[in-house]
Amino acid sequence: MDIYFLEEKIYFVLLISIPLLLVVYLGNVFWKKKAQSNFADAELLKALTPNKSGFKPLLKFILASLALAALAVALVNPKMGSKLKKIKREGVDLVFAIDVSKSMLAEDIAPNRLKKSQQLVSQTINELTGDRIGIIAYAGSAFPQLPITTDYGSGKLFLQALNTDMVSSQGTAITDAIDLAKTFYNDVEQTNRVLVIVSDGEDHSDDATAAAKEASKEGIRIITIGVGTEKGGVIPIKRKGILQNYKKDKNGETVITKLNAETLKDIAESAKGKYIDGSNTNKAVSELTQLLSGFEKNEFEAKQVADFKDQFQWFLAAALLFLLLDVLVLERRTLWVQKLNIFKEK
Repeated sequence: MDIYFLEEKIYFVLLISIPLLLVVYLGNVFWKKKAQSNFADAELLKALTPNKSGFKPLLKFILASLALAALAVALVNPKMGSKLKKIKREGVDLVFAIDVSKSMLAEDIAPNRLKKSQQLVSQTINELTGDRIGIIAYAGSAFPQLPITTDYGSGKLFLQALNTDMVSSQGTAITDAIDLAKTFYNDVEQTNRVLVIVSDGEDHSDDATAAAKEASKEGIRIITIGVGTEKGGVIPIKRKGILQNYKKDKNGETVITKLNAETLKDIAESAKGKYIDGSNTNKAVSELTQLLSGFEKNEFEAKQVADFKDQFQWFLAAALLFLLLDVLVLERRTLWVQKLNIFKEK
């Protein structure tokens, strides 16, 4: 059984131009007749133009309209297929937990820690193929940003929407992020579960390591990526991109935020994962994708799809044929056709 599919239906709008052209054509015919009647009567005009065909102009309009219609259908690109094939997806369930606390605004790593985190995750997504992804944002608490999906385009959109104003409570609730990530792995048979925590590791709770160990028991590997420097940096307070001040503590002293790599390393080791230095984007992405490629990938999705083949070429050929005929057909009478008198012209 053949299956038909139209790829770009929007181009059907070109068909609207055909009735518009018909109105223009009929208006032109009416105007010509009126102009000719002011010049001479019909019998005299026939005598003056004996080779002029009364049917050819209409034939040329029909050919041009058919060419336009065929071109419109070619642009729509009809597809036909009857062959069914099985598509298998193999990969891991990969959840990114991204720190959006105020300390991520520090610019000790360019352009700042949060934007660096977004770059790391975005470039990692570019390297994925069959894996499913999810996104969690966390600061003083954690909340889901994107449920587990294979839609990488949506993943990037949600990723770019992350900002430090998303969570009112401040801190770095890695424990909450780990607990929330557990709910993302909704496939019981999917054993390859990976949680990637991107953070500066600052203001963490003491039970983050314990939460990582519990996650490991449920088959979740945790990879941590540290963004920031051990020297640290100040936290700028900006309004509409203009620097207003720097964050200060209760004593009025400027806050210096530093990368806490040791905490992130402990969390990763507790969940049979690894810590990655995120200061060099390309190197970090390469290291992360290499780790992911080493994990055994299970099949988690299979579906039947039609193997469609393009059919636009037939309609494009028809459009070119109609245009060629339109060029070859002249408005004057053809000698041999005139002898046959197919259209009963006098």
